[in-house]
Amino acid sequence: MSAVGTLLGTLLLLFQLVLVARAVVDWVAALSSGPEPGWRSTARRVTHAATEPVLAPVRRVLPPLRAGSVGIDLAFIVVFVATVLLRLVVTSF
Repeated sequence: MSAVGTLLGTLLLLFQLVLVARAVVDWVAALSSGPEPGWRSTARRVTHAATEPVLAPVRRVLPPLRAGSVGIDLAFIVVFVATVLLRLVVTSF
């Protein structure tokens, strides 16, 4: 594997980990009650700042799916799967 492939694979892995962190932080916020602690607002700000530039354009094309009172963010799922597939392609060469 080339150095460029290794670098791209590493960057995609880091982005994938930030996506997972964003999902965890969002679920913790959704399931908790009471005031938001400082660590969670910082984590939310960091993860959203890193992922929103990629998710926002996809979300404009693919809006959230409403299932009763719950919204499923299809853009997040599409970007996550695309990141996994792209990482597999990049690291295989």
